[in-house]
Amino acid sequence: QVQLVESGGGLVQAGGSLRLSCAASRRTFNYYKMGWFRQAPGKEREFVAAIRKTDGSTDYAVSVKGRFTISRDNAENTVYLQMNSLKPEDTAVYYCAARTSISTITYNFWGQGTQVTVSS
Repeated sequence: QVQLVESGGGLVQAGGSLRLSCAASRRTFNYYKMGWFRQAPGKEREFVAAIRKTDGSTDYAVSVKGRFTISRDNAENTVYLQMNSLKPEDTAVYYCAARTSISTITYNFWGQGTQVTVSS
């Protein structure tokens, strides 16, 4: 069973930056899209960004567009989330997830999450 392992979370001041990584435990793991989601205390999990493996096309939530950038390294089977101009409201547990095929309508592999805390 493949695992998705997130890293790069931590504590940062407002206006700062963090880079999250999500690595698949098998380099041969194939996916259609990889996404980042987040869940703040007392709130529902929400979509942050996604990237398609084949052509690198991306989608972003309105709240992070222009501040966050998702990218991928297909050779390493790793996806990144560069977060700039962080705000206290970005504080959450960030999860990466994979949608393994175009016919899979939901993200069917999930990582354990990494905490991001932005202080004001």
